Amino acid sequence: MTGGWHLGPPALQQALRALPLATWRFYPVTGSTNDEALAWAGAGAPEGCLVLAERQTRGRGRQGNRWWSHPAAALTFTFIARPLPGEQPYLARFTAWAAVALAEALEALGFSPSLKWPNDVLLEGRKIAGVLAETAWEGEGAAAVVVGLGVNLAPEALPPAGAADFPAGCVADALGSPPPRWGFLAALLRRMVWWRYRLATPAFLRAWESRLAYRGQGVRAGEVRGVLLGLDARGGLRLRLPSGDVHTLYALQGHLRPVDSQPKLP
Repeated sequence: MTGGWHLGPPALQQALRALPLATWRFYPVTGSTNDEALAWAGAGAPEGCLVLAERQTRGRGRQGNRWWSHPAAALTFTFIARPLPGEQPYLARFTAWAAVALAEALEALGFSPSLKWPNDVLLEGRKIAGVLAETAWEGEGAAAVVVGLGVNLAPEALPPAGAADFPAGCVADALGSPPPRWGFLAALLRRMVWWRYRLATPAFLRAWESRLAYRGQGVRAGEVRGVLLGLDARGGLRLRLPSGDVHTLYALQGHLRPVDSQPKLP
């Protein structure tokens, strides 16, 4: 963890005060918003607290992959959730929660994003955002889930050439210019708040599944190849194997990639 926090610039404060959040912390520089959120949750932070950063020095994605951030060119934040008893069987949906909310915010701008299972958001076939949900356990249950999201808004947020293993993009590529940062954040958080206590519902599962990337296409998921069918009730990825059997993945070692047409790196 790096440096101190405050409530952020006036425009950010104005945007967040219009939302039903508990409170928030804005770090000009920090190692990782997820690390800050886990520490804050461990100290008793309630549901609905938010950690934001202008710049991360140790941002990470799934499997420890580095997440690049650049001041003013990205959104980087983590939401602290306190799962209810009835949500414990649905913890896998917390990753999709942020992804679905971001997709809806982009759809409001006229775009058609897709969700690459388990945690990426694609726009025009390029990764513009990644989600990292981490759990603080208490006994056999989740005491807190911190849901981190990094969104590339402008080209400056993109990783250096050769540093990414999947084509990267940003919202400005499709929009022509970056959206107003704090206004877009507010629109995204508004959708997260709306879905927050609906994660265990069939409606949320449909919202997730209907936006899946590569649905009906041949994919490679780690060492497994098959046609992507959709999701099961737990959020597992259903694949029809060449044998005709249906195989469901609940964790992914490696990456999900289309096999009909491999994405081209710049």
